[in-house]
Amino acid sequence: MTGRSAPAVPAPSLRVRLGLIAALAALVVVVLGVLYAGHDKPGTVDRWIIRPTADSVRPPWRSVALALDFLGEPAGSALLVAVIVACCLLLRRPRAAVLFVVGAAVSVGTATLLKHLVGRTIHGAGNLSYPSGHTAFFTALALVAALLATGRLGLGRAAGVSLVLAAALLAGAAMGWAQVALGAHYPTDVLGGWCTALAVIPATAWLVDRMADRMADAGRRERR
Repeated sequence: MTGRSAPAVPAPSLRVRLGLIAALAALVVVVLGVLYAGHDKPGTVDRWIIRPTADSVRPPWRSVALALDFLGEPAGSALLVAVIVACCLLLRRPRAAVLFVVGAAVSVGTATLLKHLVGRTIHGAGNLSYPSGHTAFFTALALVAALLATGRLGLGRAAGVSLVLAAALLAGAAMGWAQVALGAHYPTDVLGGWCTALAVIPATAWLVDRMADRMADAGRRERR
């Protein structure tokens, strides 16, 4: 990771707004976690959404839902990240590869920790559900891709934030739909997973970027 392989992530013009969005997302995660801590039943909002749809999706959409679900499973997520990393390395973008790996790991790790802290279950004890790790993972990848794109394209504040939010919404909605349709999560679990990625990815990307810059600076000093 020598030299600057990408503009700052997130771009300086986006940091304040993304910071505010991250703070709001973190608040949503905490509020929902407190509301559903220790619960094993759907809430009012959950029942309103899942009554006609939970575990009722039919072919060919069921195959789509199962394919998306696989991408959030350990084998599927590892394969997806490996493909993304390989593409980044082929394009000589090692910093981007690191961002994808670390961003996904931090999002899934945070979701897993929150699951044990909140203790909400679905389909019996042991099936921790809040927040959705699948949704956090998929949203995290989309967020990293969008943050990298804003820097590469040199987008302004409004366009950059719009791209980031649109990418997060599309990815979160796709994986969230699959999780709810297959009966693997409540809708509020999905919202919690989506907000988890929104809360942690901007800061994670910024920290990775700063660490890469410091390593590059240290390397340049050693060569002098």
